[in-house]
Amino acid sequence: MLATDVIKNIRRVEIKTRRMAADFFTGHYRSVFKGRGMEFDEVRQYTPGDDIRSIDWNVTARMGEPFIKKFIEERELTIILLLDLSRSGAFATTTRLKRNLAAELSSLLALSAVRNNDKAGLIAFTDRIEKFIPPAKGLKHVLRVVRESIYLSPQGRGTDIAAALEYLSKVVRHRAVVFIVSDFHAPQYEKSLAIANKRHDVIAVTLTDPVERALPNVGLITLEDAETGELFDIDSSSTAVRRHYKEKAAAMFDERRRLFRKSGVDHIDISTDVPYIKTLIRFFRMRERRLNR
Repeated sequence: MLATDVIKNIRRVEIKTRRMAADFFTGHYRSVFKGRGMEFDEVRQYTPGDDIRSIDWNVTARMGEPFIKKFIEERELTIILLLDLSRSGAFATTTRLKRNLAAELSSLLALSAVRNNDKAGLIAFTDRIEKFIPPAKGLKHVLRVVRESIYLSPQGRGTDIAAALEYLSKVVRHRAVVFIVSDFHAPQYEKSLAIANKRHDVIAVTLTDPVERALPNVGLITLEDAETGELFDIDSSSTAVRRHYKEKAAAMFDERRRLFRKSGVDHIDISTDVPYIKTLIRFFRMRERRLNR
């Protein structure tokens, strides 16, 4: 693609997502995320009336008199996008690839952070870390995040969510709001997800094409595993085959939801055939009601 076409496409995505961020996300974003965390400020001597639950027993033992930990409300947030660029994202039976949808969602979230004077950063991954953009403020910085989300050419094929979360813990020391944008076709990430969610506010954004849930009746077809290159034939005209496929897919998605619940992670299920803004609105309103109880 020519440089001028790249710039036009980035501009198109920016305009579309910036409008969404302005129309909806400013109010809901602030009510759901702003001021929800507490950041350590200092240790000071205990004074009558202080909450005894804030006593720092280690410092108290060393000093021989009570000290408490003082916290301040977090006014500035850090938004980290964990963006899955594995080959399974290059799939579509609707009008858009999962990869393109993931880039657009990442752009929207990053622009929402900028509008609220927060920092945004990007960790793009496959079966390896493809790109890390440290969190920062400003439109120029976010446009870099948008560009990399759309046009970064990954070296890996597979998906290693556990490795991406472990990398997150190394490069982001302070509490952040972390969006994992992926189809979650990856093995053995439950433990890493639970650990990451203890330090950060982790939200899983799952991307699914309709064919991943139910197989259409189109006769004999050859499918390829995008991440392994394996080919296999399926007779989709068989009712039994379609039923088995649908049951197996439902079991897989149910298991994924169970994993998220067990890890304490909120999740947003995005389907490529449904306008995602409606799904995001439902999620943010649900989370807002829960946090304001």
